[in-house]
Amino acid sequence: MTTSSQLHLRQVQHIVAIGGGHGLGRVMSSLSFLKERLTGIVATTDNGGSTGRIRQDHGGIAWGDLRNCLTQIVAKPTTASSVFEYRFGGDGVLAGHNLGNLILKALEDMHIRPTDAINLIRNFLKVKSYLIPMSDQPVHLGATLASGEQVFGEVAVDNLAELPTSVFLQPQVSASPEAVNAILQADYVLLGPGSFLTSIMPTLLLPEVMNALKNTPAKIIFIDNLGVEHSPAARLSLSDRINWINQCAEQDIIDGAITPPEFAAECTLNIPLLAKKLNADDVSYRHDRHLLCAAINEMIAELSD
Repeated sequence: MTTSSQLHLRQVQHIVAIGGGHGLGRVMSSLSFLKERLTGIVATTDNGGSTGRIRQDHGGIAWGDLRNCLTQIVAKPTTASSVFEYRFGGDGVLAGHNLGNLILKALEDMHIRPTDAINLIRNFLKVKSYLIPMSDQPVHLGATLASGEQVFGEVAVDNLAELPTSVFLQPQVSASPEAVNAILQADYVLLGPGSFLTSIMPTLLLPEVMNALKNTPAKIIFIDNLGVEHSPAARLSLSDRINWINQCAEQDIIDGAITPPEFAAECTLNIPLLAKKLNADDVSYRHDRHLLCAAINEMIAELSD
């Protein structure tokens, strides 16, 4: 990657990225050269896949997105990272389970605080950037429909046939103190890319996180998805999603947005907008790490003028 595409990023003291799933992993991977100056705050409401089975049988927080982010930050695959990402095959009780999820769950069962457990694995994988679960307490995502009906669980929210009127956490838990402190000390906060209702919104539903976003001196940048979601959020335009966040904050907190060119015209908000084609060659609906880094660098340059 050229130095010019990182010039403004390298002058930043601290960047915080908020999200979940593969989207946050891409952001963390593209900015991993920042090392200790980069912090990811990860949604922990997932209840699908290996993570969901573990939560159903043994409780605890959702570890899958934290594990995924850790392995995406690893610059070069190692034996340690391969062990951590190993997924069991076959038809037995372990089939489909990821070994990293089981290791993290074991640390949780040993009464090690999830944030501390992640730090142990960071050292094991030699990951310099910080990763923080949005909360150290188990929590699920819920949604309220126009009829007043409520659904519970991230998978159920993603599978809704209609856009909910609101989303909420059940139970209401406290944010990780380290997450709040990271936001307050940041120069820039990145939201997304990722599933809007189930990867980006959960962390923002924590009152301590939202208060930190409202009071941080950081500029807040929304990073749009490369395609239309296969979820109720598909009904939301870029302006709708940013407005949803601003309404939750009860003030305008988004300072700029990065979006594909085809979605730029639908944005009617008076904020800096960077429209770039950022698709990866191998998986077109995921961001190319180098192009994403360059786009974030360019947006930071615009917001710092």
